[in-house]
Amino acid sequence: MKDLKEIRLFCLDMDGTIYLEQTLLPQVKETLAHLKKQAQILFLTNNSSKSAKDYVEKLKKLGIDISLDEIYTSGQATCEYLYQHYPHQSVYLVGTDALKEEFEKHHIPLEDKNPDLVVLGYDTTLTYQKLVLCTTFLNQGKPYIATHPDINCPATPYYVPDIGSMMALIEKSTNRTPDFICGKPYTIMGKTIMEKFHLKPHQIAMVGDRLSTDIAFAKNNGFTAILVLSGETTLNQYQNQDIKADFVFASIADLLTYLP
Repeated sequence: MKDLKEIRLFCLDMDGTIYLEQTLLPQVKETLAHLKKQAQILFLTNNSSKSAKDYVEKLKKLGIDISLDEIYTSGQATCEYLYQHYPHQSVYLVGTDALKEEFEKHHIPLEDKNPDLVVLGYDTTLTYQKLVLCTTFLNQGKPYIATHPDINCPATPYYVPDIGSMMALIEKSTNRTPDFICGKPYTIMGKTIMEKFHLKPHQIAMVGDRLSTDIAFAKNNGFTAILVLSGETTLNQYQNQDIKADFVFASIADLLTYLP
């Protein structure tokens, strides 16, 4: 069994791990305070429709005060990946104004006439015209990058289509799938986190409630995988899946019993 005493960074999923919809889960504040005695924390989200500032404000309303540096979105990971691997290249961006602002912060030129590549985000302002331009550029063979793969986004009372549903629509039209996907569970986000914090895989843990994103992300990057059963995954579902976590807890509060 892996030793949690070696962890220097806890990456934390939010919805289903820290809160459910608009309700903070029990003992979260106490757990976060204890984690910070041992390591840094980083709240991770695949939702590229919102900015880090949006999440800081949401957590503040729930009684958790954090800095912008403690939030990391798939949109930010995508920008950092493009900045390193596609410097000075223009992007046709399918995304919200919040994602557009993130690209502008990273000085990535946005272009809707003749871009060098296409980036698909979780666009809650998606229009048919955006799809027309996106598929046109993809049919021209432009490189195609997506911020994350989630098919649905949690909502009340039902799930709503996320970027993965948009990717399926685009694939039907163009026969193209993304050349790269930046968010969980892939390694691009993991590598950028290791570089930002100057840490090795064994020094990082991922805590989350989704097997397909959070736990797979940990496994793909060599991080310690901590599943909490406070959100999407039930114990029965976990026991019937091939992917396994290093630790399984009822909630994030159970970490308190394993930390010094």
